Amino acid sequence: MNTVGKAGRLGGGIRCVVSVAMLSEGWDANTVTHVLGLRAFGTQLLCEQVIGRSLRRQSYELNEKGLFNAEYADVFGIPFDFTAKPVHAPPQKPAETVQVKALSPERDNVEIRFPRVAGYRVELPNDRLTAEFTEDSRLVLTPETVGPTITHNQGIIGEGHDLTIAHLDRIRQSTLLYELTLRLLYNHWRDPDGEPELHLFGQLKRITRTWMRDYLECKGNTYPAQLMVAELADLACEKIASAITRAELHRQPVKAMLDPYNPTGSTRGVNFTTSRTQRYATGCRCHLNWAILDSTWEGEFCRVLDSHPQVLAWVKNRNLGFNVPYRFGGRAHTYVPDFIVLLNHGLGPDEPLHVVVEVKGFRGEDARAKMETMDTYWVPAVNALGGHGRWAFLELKDPHRMQDDFDASVDAALRALADKECASKTAQFLAMIGGSDPNAEYIPRRRSVEDAPRRRTGGMMTRSDGPTRDIEDIPGRRGGTTSPGDGQAHN
Repeated sequence: MNTVGKAGRLGGGIRCVVSVAMLSEGWDANTVTHVLGLRAFGTQLLCEQVIGRSLRRQSYELNEKGLFNAEYADVFGIPFDFTAKPVHAPPQKPAETVQVKALSPERDNVEIRFPRVAGYRVELPNDRLTAEFTEDSRLVLTPETVGPTITHNQGIIGEGHDLTIAHLDRIRQSTLLYELTLRLLYNHWRDPDGEPELHLFGQLKRITRTWMRDYLECKGNTYPAQLMVAELADLACEKIASAITRAELHRQPVKAMLDPYNPTGSTRGVNFTTSRTQRYATGCRCHLNWAILDSTWEGEFCRVLDSHPQVLAWVKNRNLGFNVPYRFGGRAHTYVPDFIVLLNHGLGPDEPLHVVVEVKGFRGEDARAKMETMDTYWVPAVNALGGHGRWAFLELKDPHRMQDDFDASVDAALRALADKECASKTAQFLAMIGGSDPNAEYIPRRRSVEDAPRRRTGGMMTRSDGPTRDIEDIPGRRGGTTSPGDGQAHN
């Protein structure tokens, strides 16, 4: 120990020696590569504890086989009985790493800000419930979803036997409908005191019956009665509840509950190091210098974003902190979308359209739940919240038609926004001149001549002094003026 660090002496190549008692507790450093024992050990357990301090992994990056690379530590002076011979591992070349960070201030003009949603609050009416089912409301029961449906049991001797679930076919549909409706009521419709709103049972039963008839499909020796399993029942209830929420969005918008400690995220604070080899060097439309990819499809989409004329800015969602909470199978999950894209939809760069893009090949039930959450909860909730711009969601499924699908989706989104803006301005104009609710349906009413407004003809005001009759009852009425006397209309 006296010659450690001295050139030309024993231990001259050692740069640092750390002593923390016997390294038995409280040592969790992952950079320990050598352990040197300089004292006697009383028990074998202490030897194992000391060596365990050097077994913390330094890197959790996966190799090309999807596995962790082997890491070794050199141990000297500690008696430990290995079950195998010591391994002399040659030094490995460290993996190439890149630093992903925001290029500030040169690219601050394409900074992207987003809300951090922690949950949703849904206020549904208590008078009458309706549902709006979509293709994502469909649930397909397969052996992959519910598990094996046939099991072969056989002993060492004797004849084997196949165990099936064919007896589930004898369960009455009314029994299943009742149990599923009851679970839907107890899990999703409770008053502020926590009591189930039993007066809604009949309406929920009607909606559940419609879903079971039109949107439940069984394949591969599966049966509808398997929905009585808790996880599958929760999955079905979530789809029905989302359809009811979707039908009430125009009257009862979903409210977004933001993170109280960090309500808004930004690309400005991104700064991390990675050794992933699938990455894309971004252009001037991305605030970050690199886009770390999960597949080659995402690299193709990055190229599309850099060349599309309507794209103002974009970012790959890697270590951004942009997460979407959702429920799947009765459990809370977190969904991490792939991209955030800012589009120019005619209002200038100060009011862009924020589009959350998901590049997906295979769509399982979890992917359906994510898309349904975005369409029914997250996007309407953030748009109703205000202060974060306009948001939309887009899912790209075919990598070979990615650019065409993106162009078509952008055009459709821009047309929808233009139609919505035109309808909003028309409703405001009608409300201004008529004093009525812009969301109310316009119903024309019959007016009498006495109630008709005076019209100016030839520089003078004229009005009928004859008997009062409905305008529609006056013969020959073609939009002319009325004259004094007999109350007849003249063109």
